[in-house]
Amino acid sequence: MTSANLVVSSGEVTALRLIDLAYSIDLVHAERLWTERGSTAFTRSSLKSTPPEAVSFGVPPLWVSLGEVPVELSGGTRRATISVRLYDFGLAAFSLRVPCSGQPWPAYVRDVTDLDTRLGPASGAAFWNDLLERVREVIRPSLERPTEGGRLDEDHLIATVHTFNEPMDAERLMETVDLTEVLTGDTRPLSRAAKKDLLSRNFSYYVDDLVVLTWDRAFIYEPRGDSDVADVIEVANAQLVEMRYYDLLLDDELPRMYDQVEKARSTASLLASRRFAHLARGLYTLVAEVTELTERVENALQVTEDVYLARVYSSALSLFRVQALSASVDRKLSIIRDTYAALYEEASSRRNEWLEIAIVVLILVEIVISLTHA
Repeated sequence: MTSANLVVSSGEVTALRLIDLAYSIDLVHAERLWTERGSTAFTRSSLKSTPPEAVSFGVPPLWVSLGEVPVELSGGTRRATISVRLYDFGLAAFSLRVPCSGQPWPAYVRDVTDLDTRLGPASGAAFWNDLLERVREVIRPSLERPTEGGRLDEDHLIATVHTFNEPMDAERLMETVDLTEVLTGDTRPLSRAAKKDLLSRNFSYYVDDLVVLTWDRAFIYEPRGDSDVADVIEVANAQLVEMRYYDLLLDDELPRMYDQVEKARSTASLLASRRFAHLARGLYTLVAEVTELTERVENALQVTEDVYLARVYSSALSLFRVQALSASVDRKLSIIRDTYAALYEEASSRRNEWLEIAIVVLILVEIVISLTHA
């Protein structure tokens, strides 16, 4: 058996585009808005095959079917299904799925590359923007503080094979085909070191399943048709987008905070303590909001008893540097908390100074009055 003779009997290629929409989404309200539009193709998401006690969503996201669209690939026009999954922390995860069947392996690899070329970051912006506006038009009333201007997004491509034209286990599959073509789109052979590094994050539970993760692509061989692995990869990408958002938000806020503190300290008026207190309240509000939302993001999915899914999920979080971004957000929040405490202390000190001055003035007035009447 060679890769040229291998046929993908059943599989799919899925393009993901994850976009930050708002501070948060009221999913109950959003579900009601879809119902009012006459849509019944939606559900509150859960993993299809994993028992509920093995995983838990903090707040189950809302999955909505958006119908079908034609997609032009090198092998001809294909019908693709599109959907969106809305997360309560303000993110929309769009998915376009192209089914594949009866394709020789080289043709399947071309489909993967074609879909990435047509819907990737460089050329797919118009398509995803149209989908975004279509969804935003419906759920706008459920959005709290919608994102304006430049928004954050992430792309991911998932190549999934369910069955081949003959039984195949994970070890034999990796020996038969060059997965680097699927995972990179490169047609030139990679060096041994580059190939080893690219394929280093591979996981199997049964002898006939396989997951290989990279930064922007994944390959899944799953004969049982489970979509749980693809779902946890999506959740990890969603967490990446939101952590990037809050990291950038705090990057912008820290210089502004320093300027405001310096301006307040340069004020020697009676209102200086009030300015310190006002600034401290603003920083406290920011810390509270970011802490609440980052906790919701971090708790978006908890994998407890399913060891295989936990390994895939943990590796995806590490690969996408979600923990590193989370630590960066925590450090910046710590700086703001310390500044808040210092400002509150300084405001109290300024008030005490003015109180002491007022007491001294009152004493002097009492003395003057006493001497005058004497």
